[in-house]
Amino acid sequence: MKKGRFLFLLLALMLVVSCGDTVVHYNQLVDDSVDAPASSGLFKKHVLIEDYTGTWCGYCARVAYAIERVFVEVDPFDNQADRAIAVAIHSGNDPYNFTNILPLKNLISPNSALGLPQSRLNRTIVWEENEADHIAQVKNLSSNNCGLGIAMTSTVADNTIDLKVNIKFAENYSNIKLVVYAVENHLIYDQRNYTNYFNAQNPIPGFEHNHVLRAGLTDLLGDPLTGTLYGAPPIEKSFNVPVPANVSNPNNLSFVAFVVDENNLVINARLINANETQAFEQNP
Repeated sequence: MKKGRFLFLLLALMLVVSCGDTVVHYNQLVDDSVDAPASSGLFKKHVLIEDYTGTWCGYCARVAYAIERVFVEVDPFDNQADRAIAVAIHSGNDPYNFTNILPLKNLISPNSALGLPQSRLNRTIVWEENEADHIAQVKNLSSNNCGLGIAMTSTVADNTIDLKVNIKFAENYSNIKLVVYAVENHLIYDQRNYTNYFNAQNPIPGFEHNHVLRAGLTDLLGDPLTGTLYGAPPIEKSFNVPVPANVSNPNNLSFVAFVVDENNLVINARLINANETQAFEQNP
């Protein structure tokens, strides 16, 4: 009788451990706070910044300055400032206007016009205004621990993008989607500036615009993923597409991949430059 009761309790414990969305299958709760020590088997967690901006928008320089500060200051993990990933989504009378912005506009501003500047962290979290004073808000969304990791391989040659996105799981997920962006760096164009940042120059001549969204390689709100279970083989999604016609220099392309939950909140994100190969950032 005692042996039977022990087996029943053991089975019940195993069911509890295996059913929770926030429980890792090696029996550890996921602590994804910014200062949590790395847990074996989990993945490093990046934070995504989506910057809705325009070269014509004088107050957008405020967010551009804040993003520059993020890349200097978000480095609590061995100076890994790449824990933050930025994407600049231009709109309006702008040489970098992203013509397919409507799904993103409806996501963050469904009932009103898209006033600029706007910035979102992990897709749905409003970055507090005077963003340069709230770098900690970005920093606190990164972590040593996440239940899924992303690794990519990118090749850009002969006007063709060949991108492989691999996703590996340390816990079970459901109703999640993958979003992949192509972004371009080192674009030079004057930026309006109604702020005191950048020495209060207006316009800022020869401003360097980076991480400019050029194309979505998936649906902008994500393509559904299946097989998203701990112990399953990593999922691989492949993209073989022409370089978008709006890209000035294919050598300056980068790619951003991120996974969102059913509420469009980013679970994890990763950036890769053209012609690079990544490994999973999995804790030993």
